[in-house]
Amino acid sequence: MAITGTFDRSIDEKLRLAIPKQLREAFGISNGGELFLAPGNEGCIAVYSPRGFEEFAQRVANTSPGRADVRTFLRLFYSRAERVVLDKQSRIRIPERLLESDRTERDMVILGVHDHAEIWHRNNWDVYMNQNLSMFDELTSEALEPPDVTRPARIIGS
Repeated sequence: MAITGTFDRSIDEKLRLAIPKQLREAFGISNGGELFLAPGNEGCIAVYSPRGFEEFAQRVANTSPGRADVRTFLRLFYSRAERVVLDKQSRIRIPERLLESDRTERDMVILGVHDHAEIWHRNNWDVYMNQNLSMFDELTSEALEPPDVTRPARIIGS
């Protein structure tokens, strides 16, 4: 099942954030369950179920560790990723190292993004939406366009 929705939340002074029931159900977890937080793109925090995190790790494992950019990504990603446990109020504590922007900002947004969720500072999400929403139709066409299989594969050495 695809993870969907947008949820406004506030982070408290102890960096705790309540995970909405709809997302807990989509992740298949309850109080005492665990999630994985990791650095996401555009300044967000990616949220994975244990199974989703393992699937992501398997995809990454298929890349070439001999490439310097892959090694750099692995170090930056896994050194900041962390397992968190939901408390009795369905809250998680966000590690400080994942809060890259203003730590005093309390308004947050949690988004469902297909196979994971993302946590954004409200202001950052608003800016992102304002910059990208007008391109939705174009992005839809590109995202749904089938790959070009009519072009023959290039044969090396010919």
